[in-house]
Amino acid sequence: MREDIALVKALSKLLEETITEARTVDQHGGRIEERRLRASTALCGYVDWPGHQQVLEVERTITNKATGETRREVAYAITSLSQECATARQLLKLWREHWHIENRLHWVRDVTFDEDRSQVRVGRIPQVMAVLRNIAISLLRVSGAENIAAATRRYAARPALALAAVGLNLRE
Repeated sequence: MREDIALVKALSKLLEETITEARTVDQHGGRIEERRLRASTALCGYVDWPGHQQVLEVERTITNKATGETRREVAYAITSLSQECATARQLLKLWREHWHIENRLHWVRDVTFDEDRSQVRVGRIPQVMAVLRNIAISLLRVSGAENIAAATRRYAARPALALAAVGLNLRE
């Protein structure tokens, strides 16, 4: 599949009517990030993949402003979204949002909950603990917490407040 997507890129002049493109440039701290997504319908009917509509190539170029050093990453994907359902610009936005959600969850689990140093390793307990952490993070986000670490400290210091947040009132 990867080779087929790379072939679409190599033959882009011949297949240009099947290719759409979107580009974003962002600056964060000391770096500039350019993302370029190319989507193509050229492999529809060629690739035996259920629901396949478009193949994607996302190229990310990161430039360090201080040193001028540039790093380039390329990733490939497929989607069941047709060009009518999702333009290249929309696909790039979806791509970024997926990783934002993914990174946001893993950052909290790794840093705030220090999951990597957990001593729980027997049976299904590691999976159960991961589920409990995810539930806690979700409950905190639904309740409006933007800083999960601060919310965790607040609820740890006031357990009755934490129970009230999930609908349990000890005073009744």
